[in-house]
Amino acid sequence: MKKTTAFFTFSTFGLALAACTSDPADEGAEETATDANGEGASDGGHFIMAMPADAVTLDPHQITDVPSHIVTLNLYENLLMFDENMELEPVLAESYEQIDELTWEFQLREGIEFHDGAAFNAEAVVTNFDRFLDPDTASPRANLFGPVDEVEAVDEYTVHISTDEPFAPLLQHLAHGSAGILSLKRLPTKKRTPIATNPVGTGPFELEEWDLNNEIVLANFQDYWGEPAILDQVSLRVVPEQGTRMAMMEQGEAHFMQQIEPANVARMEALDNMDVVSQEGFGIDYIGFNNEVEPFDDERVRQALSMALDREAIVEGLYEGYGSVADGPLNDLVNASSPDVESLPYDPERAQELLAEAGYEDGFSATMHTNDANPMRVQIAELAQDQFGEIGVDVTIEEVEWGAYLDLVDAGDTEMFILGWSISAGDADNGVRTLFHSDNFGSAGNQTLYHNEEVDDLLDEARAELDEEARQDLYGQVQQTLIDEAPMIYTLHTDYVVGVNSSVNDFIHYPNGQFPLWQVSIDEEASAGY
Repeated sequence: MKKTTAFFTFSTFGLALAACTSDPADEGAEETATDANGEGASDGGHFIMAMPADAVTLDPHQITDVPSHIVTLNLYENLLMFDENMELEPVLAESYEQIDELTWEFQLREGIEFHDGAAFNAEAVVTNFDRFLDPDTASPRANLFGPVDEVEAVDEYTVHISTDEPFAPLLQHLAHGSAGILSLKRLPTKKRTPIATNPVGTGPFELEEWDLNNEIVLANFQDYWGEPAILDQVSLRVVPEQGTRMAMMEQGEAHFMQQIEPANVARMEALDNMDVVSQEGFGIDYIGFNNEVEPFDDERVRQALSMALDREAIVEGLYEGYGSVADGPLNDLVNASSPDVESLPYDPERAQELLAEAGYEDGFSATMHTNDANPMRVQIAELAQDQFGEIGVDVTIEEVEWGAYLDLVDAGDTEMFILGWSISAGDADNGVRTLFHSDNFGSAGNQTLYHNEEVDDLLDEARAELDEEARQDLYGQVQQTLIDEAPMIYTLHTDYVVGVNSSVNDFIHYPNGQFPLWQVSIDEEASAGY
């Protein structure tokens, strides 16, 4: 057994960059778990993963959930992608440069084919972005590229991306999973199978089978253009129950399990064939309020509930230190976030005063929704139920299946709900604009239905600000307003805690919740019996 904690340093590419180019194969990986040198590893093998939830869709332009992104990271590729240190590297682009303040040029790699044999070229890039940004597509992540004015094929392997104003996070957003490039042959027509269940990208794995709510099987793409994946197959088996996932690891039925509850870490660490990996994350776990329904349309009520919840008890008690108390929507790991903010304190007495000021001195009743198969969220809901009860707020908890839960929250059919935001692009724009700009109501990210024109204006200004210090100052103003107006309770920044069998080499967990599988290998003898 060994326990590994992963750290990284986030560095960004300056927008005044003249040109960037690299070969992803030249980048060395910093191991976060397992055998660093891969001794004893063999080509091939079947990697079995025990996952708490199934993907919702494998259409990159429609994804809003982490389980789907985990799969598609290994199927699709982007012009740029993040490495294990969250640094940008060219992938489908071979090089890129900024021509002027509003235009970037991307030279594409030649000779790449999609899984279906279609050629990757400038036409594929343009067609993908046309579809992604088409209002008829209704992509919930189109907001990532709001300032993009045109994506143009200059020649067969040259693309220009033009914006209608300076766009500071463009490069980071190009590395977001929603910007994965899919085959032209897969773009929908009435006669074609939906992309959601039949994805075709250029990645090192291709989809072999999807047995809905049971298992997704990926196969090594034999004609991959770059360094091929080592594994023959990957099975992502849907196992909602934590106890069953642990039993699979103990009995040698899985190489990997996602989401080890802190209370079960010691049990997993005690296994001789198990590595427990803890990775600091960008993301935020929160209790959201529907800001458009009474009494949550009153910021005093939202502030009261925020001050009635002991977040330190959540981090140190429920999570046993695997995370940190959230002062606001962003932690210090996120690019352009400001550390100079003041959070609402834990103060039940002041919370009661605020309720009285809002006209609820006798309290009120409300429902809090969360998804099933996530015991930690249920425990947070139960703690909140107890502590809110102490100030006169009677909370009923309802657990809902994951897909139905997302539909419920997206539609605004909740009063309070528990969710998390992984901040996949690692940038403040992705962290707060998606969740709080009024353009993004519903599935686009703003599920609290929060609306503040001043915040909208600051977010618009920050997105166009190229000076890093000025940009950070703008986000600091946004962060403080969001803390003060409390559209949600910023509960904690969780660590990702997963289990990996010690036969596995070179497993890497990114701080945005993703993990690439192409470099993973398995020791043949140690893995016997899988």
